[in-house]
Amino acid sequence: MALRPVQVNLKALDVSAVGRFWAEALGWGSYSGGSGVITYVGPGVTDVGPVVSGVGPVGGFVWPDPVVVCVDVVSVPEPKTAAKNRVHLDLATTSAAHQAELVARLKDLGARPAHVGQGNVPWTVLADPEGNEFCVLEPREIYRDTGPIAAVVVDCADPRAMARFWDGAMDWTLHEVTDDHATLRSAKGAGPYLEFLRTPGAKTVPDRVHLDLLPYPGDDKEAEVARLRALGATDLDLGQGDVPWTCLTDPEGHEFCVLALP
Repeated sequence: MALRPVQVNLKALDVSAVGRFWAEALGWGSYSGGSGVITYVGPGVTDVGPVVSGVGPVGGFVWPDPVVVCVDVVSVPEPKTAAKNRVHLDLATTSAAHQAELVARLKDLGARPAHVGQGNVPWTVLADPEGNEFCVLEPREIYRDTGPIAAVVVDCADPRAMARFWDGAMDWTLHEVTDDHATLRSAKGAGPYLEFLRTPGAKTVPDRVHLDLLPYPGDDKEAEVARLRALGATDLDLGQGDVPWTCLTDPEGHEFCVLALP
């Protein structure tokens, strides 16, 4: 048994505007559910029909994407706090010129510079129109084949402990583990990396960005959730009520969801 990350869940006040931003930023399409509370962003997404179980479209677009980790923008009533997100996206570039062009284009789309104590670094830190931080990386060979999202990056206190939990939770391959950094990626060698970085400070507010995991066809969702609890996950009550997904936190309190199969 194992789970696969299928989407990055990003909370927003204006899901249509934030969805459009990320679709343009990543060069993907977007689809907004009729309720106006979900915008799904992914490669090849068009107006393909209703949202199923609140997690993504079906029809002409195959969900989940077999390789890409997509973006699910979900409506919430609260704006982002001033606290830095503990989870963010790193965007890949192929050259210095591409990095400069992408940064300029993102600013034209509504991104703004963000200062998170990064100092003099070769990457550029920006925030989307609602303040969610992300990075536009300088060209790096390791990210040459990831697609537009190089990595989903998680701030943490103990990368080794996070690697143990997430390596057990998912079917991705563990590539590197040190005291300061841990990296996983799909065993298919495609799509983004999942990275854990030792970062000062502690988690103080709910994550604005989190991963959604999905069982494989034929696997039992409740058995997977029980397995995650045994690995160290904790149940999370966000007032979600009776929904088909299960909300949990990892051993350092980062929220994530286990979705139901469509």
